[in-house]
Amino acid sequence: MKTKVDSELAAAEEAHQNDPERAELLARTRRFKASWIELAEALTHVRKRGTWQRWGYQTVEEYAQKELKLRADTVEKLTGSYAFLKRSAPQVLERDGVEHSIPSYQAVDFLRRAEEREDAPEGVVSDIRKKVLDDVLPLPTVAREYKSVVFPIDEAEQKKKDAAALKNVATRLRDLLGDTRAVPRRLAGTVSSALDELLTALDSESSRAA
Repeated sequence: MKTKVDSELAAAEEAHQNDPERAELLARTRRFKASWIELAEALTHVRKRGTWQRWGYQTVEEYAQKELKLRADTVEKLTGSYAFLKRSAPQVLERDGVEHSIPSYQAVDFLRRAEEREDAPEGVVSDIRKKVLDDVLPLPTVAREYKSVVFPIDEAEQKKKDAAALKNVATRLRDLLGDTRAVPRRLAGTVSSALDELLTALDSESSRAA
């Protein structure tokens, strides 16, 4: 069954059959999940030639968002990852995706950003390159092992993130306890009071930090 976005893209592709380049970009977007490299290559060419102007758009980002249903950051990662492979690992672009797997554009983007960091440990970057390009590991696996090493968060920022996560969970749990019958009312009241105290402390800490 087609999704709403896929149906819209298919309709747009049919509507622009008299403009082969435009129709092809729509077709490649529909095949995006199967082969991101095709789409990235086409987007790179369109951006370079400024073709989107002929199609009535002010920027390539506006074109991608409105016609291809792609966010600007997705376009940036796609074209950036394609350019990185073309420059740094052109052999990957020759893979068929069946016998030789193609890494995801998200994983390639992670590798690209890691290699751009001047303070990244050289051995770590080499490991990331192997895991992304040779082992073709997905981004979550690579990021889980290397993100804190290559893209460290300073203590203040980490504290802020932890506090926000705690606040979200505590608020949600407090709201659930107000309606639940899964635990005795007295216990729910006790835990809710403790959560109120926690939320007050988090707000106070946030005010001091500001």
